[in-house]
Amino acid sequence: MRHFIDASEHDRSTLEAILTHAIAHRGQRSNALAGRSVALIFFDSSLRTRASFAVGIAQLGGASVTLEVGRGAWNLEYLDGAVMDGDKPEHIADAARVLSRYFDILAVRCFPALKQAAEDHADPVIEAFRRRATVPVINLESALYHPCQAMADMMTIRERFGRTDGLRVALAWTPHVKALPTAVPNSFALAAAQLGCRLTIVAPPEFPLPDSVMARLPGVEVVHDQAALADQDVVYAKSWTSLESYGAPPPAHYRSWMLTPEKLGRARFLHCLPLRRNVEVADAVLESAQNDCYDEAENRLHVQKTILLHCLNLI
Repeated sequence: MRHFIDASEHDRSTLEAILTHAIAHRGQRSNALAGRSVALIFFDSSLRTRASFAVGIAQLGGASVTLEVGRGAWNLEYLDGAVMDGDKPEHIADAARVLSRYFDILAVRCFPALKQAAEDHADPVIEAFRRRATVPVINLESALYHPCQAMADMMTIRERFGRTDGLRVALAWTPHVKALPTAVPNSFALAAAQLGCRLTIVAPPEFPLPDSVMARLPGVEVVHDQAALADQDVVYAKSWTSLESYGAPPPAHYRSWMLTPEKLGRARFLHCLPLRRNVEVADAVLESAQNDCYDEAENRLHVQKTILLHCLNLI
């Protein structure tokens, strides 16, 4: 059974094949999913993920049903052995088995609580679906990973440069008004390294990626000075929580880490969106000709259609 929960669980040739197919079939429609259905299960808010998956499934001739957990669908417990005397009337152990009998794929978005790092780093919700579902599970962003976003990122880079190998790519921490998960930077860093980019992580010392991710990034340079953004081919801007002060908003003195045109230099700009203008990134970057983040957002649609086909062994 082909899940798509963490892109780095797949070998490079598989990821390259997905990118090649997505680029070759950009904008095309088919009936490849005719008679098939996908559950879009959202524990958390979404704009691009929800819209792009629903549209992509329709463009492939399939059907989708969106379930908002706790808002129209039952709130779901995920802890094994839980005594369910609280506000969660159904367990994922039951819901996943039942939904697997209705749908061909279960696609799940489940953000971390950002209260206990150890619990979040176990990725408990998406892993509960993986264990209990009897159909493929696609991760729409979990506590640790956002593989569909990472594949759209790499598709955008490959379309822009014609390759990923050898490109100088920086993952650049940016400030925010609140703590954000590490899922996007984790998946981007893993995908960039796996596909041959020369990756540098540029972040304050209090903002490393989780040890479980860094252990899979041997040789990746980590620096604490934004001067390292000079002469990069791509700068991927993103905020994420400190592991030292897990779940706390970034200190105000790091507002100076906002990405500006001067810091961006000649690089192409990427961001997963949404972003807070003039907090994370200056308006001038977003309005510049170096901004590829709208192409990147569009590529969510194209690459996710291929991921759906991959999970069903249709390519």
